[in-house]
Amino acid sequence: MKKYLIEREIPKVGTLEYEQLREAASKSNQVLRQLGPDIQWIESFLAADKMFCVYLAEDEALIHQHAHISGFPASTVTEISRTIDPTTAARR
Repeated sequence: MKKYLIEREIPKVGTLEYEQLREAASKSNQVLRQLGPDIQWIESFLAADKMFCVYLAEDEALIHQHAHISGFPASTVTEISRTIDPTTAARR
């Protein structure tokens, strides 16, 4: 599967209470189960008015389908081609 970074523009998402976030995660998980094994939510990061989500999916169309069904916008979807981290500096 390919890895994607999804930018979701959601006003004041960074101020949502725990219960609201729990309900949003539950809704997302419900849609993921409906779509099947070719899409997986890895994690999300919240900022003031944006959410950045990392997903694995067979193709970008599944990301957009999840966004449509769940009601969570996928403002920008970017396929991640490679990753680096601090240990990259030590590798040869």
